[in-house]
Amino acid sequence: MFTSHIQNINAMRKINILLSLFIFSVSLFAQEVKPVKNIIVMIPDGTSIGVYSAARWFKYYNGMGKNLHIDPYLTGTVTTFSSNAPIGDSAPTGSTYATGVLQQSGNVAIHPEVSDNDLFPVDGTRTWQPAATILEALKIEKRKAVGLVVTCEFPHATPADFSAHHYKRSNYDALAPQMAYQDMDVMFGGGNGILTDDIRQHFKRNGTTLICNDRDALLNYNEEGKVWALFGDKALPYDIDRNPDKVPSLAEMTGKAIQLLSKEEEGFFLMVEGSQVDWAAHANDAAAIIHEFLAFDEAVGKAMDFARTNGNTAVLVLADHGNSGFTIGTKNCPGYDKLSADQLFGTVSKIKLSANGIESILVNTKPGDIKAVFKEYTDIDITDEELQTLLSSKNYQEGDYTKVGTSNNMIHNIVNIINSRTCFGFTTGGHTGEEVLLASYHPQGDILKGHVMNTEVNSYLQKVAGLDTSLQELSDRIFVKHDHVFAGMNYSIDKQNPDFPVLRVKKGKNRLELKAFSSVAQLNGKPFNLGSVIVYIDKNDTFYLPSALAEKL
Repeated sequence: MFTSHIQNINAMRKINILLSLFIFSVSLFAQEVKPVKNIIVMIPDGTSIGVYSAARWFKYYNGMGKNLHIDPYLTGTVTTFSSNAPIGDSAPTGSTYATGVLQQSGNVAIHPEVSDNDLFPVDGTRTWQPAATILEALKIEKRKAVGLVVTCEFPHATPADFSAHHYKRSNYDALAPQMAYQDMDVMFGGGNGILTDDIRQHFKRNGTTLICNDRDALLNYNEEGKVWALFGDKALPYDIDRNPDKVPSLAEMTGKAIQLLSKEEEGFFLMVEGSQVDWAAHANDAAAIIHEFLAFDEAVGKAMDFARTNGNTAVLVLADHGNSGFTIGTKNCPGYDKLSADQLFGTVSKIKLSANGIESILVNTKPGDIKAVFKEYTDIDITDEELQTLLSSKNYQEGDYTKVGTSNNMIHNIVNIINSRTCFGFTTGGHTGEEVLLASYHPQGDILKGHVMNTEVNSYLQKVAGLDTSLQELSDRIFVKHDHVFAGMNYSIDKQNPDFPVLRVKKGKNRLELKAFSSVAQLNGKPFNLGSVIVYIDKNDTFYLPSALAEKL
């Protein structure tokens, strides 16, 4: 009896949540939004509202002005979540912005499994079907130029959310080739070590210029055609650690991307991510958090300047989730509410490197010199006890960036020492579930405003893009199960290379060959471009392909 009562309550809760979502959606659908030529989406990954406050005060304290570039455009808040959990990670939350489909932790632009904890109904008949993204739709349906600019490695969660599909965000073997075969016009970020011979050969075939670790070559690039510029084996360094002569800033990459993309007559779509605000928050590294966000805010300034001048560009700026519960003020700092700006921001303003950067120096420093070196980069005199803590910590950088703030590594101990001298607080080393801030610009004032759900962000993007075909309709056209596309035909899956299986189809004298995670197929030995990527899901041993392929045979 009691169990039945609880089940009824839970059922009613789901109905109420669904009704609320329906009301939100109807409200947005009723909003008139004039389509524009260009769309820029900017995501400061893992940025809680406390980061905005700290960055703003940091600027003011250091004589850099009192406002952020984003400030004039703040219009509301966004509730961001996974399909079955109120607190999401970048894969499902960014994917919802990109596709409008709620997804589970780890999912990249794909329909999720049904679970017992789904917040909204999940269509189990679509599980594992790739969900078309706004980037794909604008490239395919509107013939727009498309691009991504990030500071992480290129197949990391958020950039992959807009340009690839898989149920597991860590599967770079599946995500990286999809991104390469999307034939994007611009891809700036990190990840030279992730490039494969196949990707490099594809770039040669389709005329993509590849720039590796050459800031000047990127910033002076003015040629026609597609261009990728990557720095480092994986991610770029934190902005506070960046050598400005060797590695471009996020603002520089954003400005160059806009310059190149805006040459296209049909317009463009660009997603820019301040990727490592999130990483610094995982590490509880306040100085790195502030510098990462300010670097992102400079990029926002570039985008907004272009949008206002261009007159046909909409811009959305919003985080994908919060991180670390970052606050100005903590219980470990009694009387913090009476401290001066100098007492609150003096220490963090003197830090010259991230904890990551400091660690890279300390691991090569003699024990007797560590106090002096620590002082040089932080202006902090460490105690003998703190010195022993550094010497006894794990002498390596934590491999999992999400655990840097909690495991017993040198970075963690450096952060603890620095945080003991400040009044910044952290509740966790992981993601948090609060709403994130929203900024919006539209040349006719048709902005996204108030409090919205993450699904509504995607609805707005579809409207401002002027799409005549919905993303779901596009998904059902370009991501169809191979046994449906080739029903009645002779086909087989070659798994000689299990990471890149090949689907072979025979009909009469015709032979069609389709390689997983590519966009190039072969008909009777001759290559041709599909215009969209081929996605293979091992969980159901299925290729997802354009329905029109059947007409080739």
